[in-house]
Amino acid sequence: MEENFLVTNRENGWRLDKFVVEKVPEWISRTYVQKAIKQGQIIVNGDLKKPSYKIKNGEIITIEVPDKPPSIEVLPENISLNIIYEDKDIIVVNKPPFMIVHPVVNKVTGTLVNALLYHCTDLQGIGGELRPGIVHRLDKNTSGAIVVAKNDLAHQSLSKQFKDRKTKKTYIALVKGLLKKKSGEINAPLARHPQIKIKMAVVPGGKESVTIYKIIKEFKNKASLAWINLKTGRTHQIRVHFKYIGHPLLGDDVYGKPAEDYKYGIERQMLHALKLGLFHPRTNKWMEFVAPIPDDFKKAMINLEKE
Repeated sequence: MEENFLVTNRENGWRLDKFVVEKVPEWISRTYVQKAIKQGQIIVNGDLKKPSYKIKNGEIITIEVPDKPPSIEVLPENISLNIIYEDKDIIVVNKPPFMIVHPVVNKVTGTLVNALLYHCTDLQGIGGELRPGIVHRLDKNTSGAIVVAKNDLAHQSLSKQFKDRKTKKTYIALVKGLLKKKSGEINAPLARHPQIKIKMAVVPGGKESVTIYKIIKEFKNKASLAWINLKTGRTHQIRVHFKYIGHPLLGDDVYGKPAEDYKYGIERQMLHALKLGLFHPRTNKWMEFVAPIPDDFKKAMINLEKE
């Protein structure tokens, strides 16, 4: 539903996103509003503006107000967890491949959150109904270390650490072919793909995105095992960056050619979050957690060696 709002003298000089948040229903978040402005669903006198744009008395703000989504009940499920570390503030899990982190509209069971709600009885309400305790994510088909907050203190601390890039994230990946540069930095801005909304892409003017890599093993001319550190943590960053330099991840069904990789027993993108470093939210002590490599990743490397 489209609605028009007149800027009065009271709101003169406000940020556009602040104005919109005041006008839309309470269930619409500021984050949603900022995305809607960037996607052109909110305009000023018919023109696109940034969320930080300072509105002026007399301007007309046109807002596409979405219908309220149906409420989703997320229930605890007795799903086995591979716990790396746990105390009263945080839990670190080695997430298996093929498990999504939190429920979405069309998938409310079998997620990491369902399992965590069963294991941690006090998670409910921390950070939202659908994402209790979640402060960062891994793609469905990416395995490895993920930390979850068990209380508000931990949630606030960890969220700030991820935002301020105080955490350290190390991944391993199997990428197609042999790289000319055996170590280096991929510095290419990322944004939503202009035509295909489920994909990310290297886009001039996108968000700063920096990936550091080192090749630690090569499998003849077929593939390389990369050790990866992230300076930034954008959606699909590793997958897009290696696609960008001509070496997509093996098994990647969005950015690669997975049919070529089935012969190695590969059924998902070969990406594993091996190590996660952070400051403990209560003690401020630096801690690092290592997630053992899953069997399918090991199998892929064995099969690459055999070929």
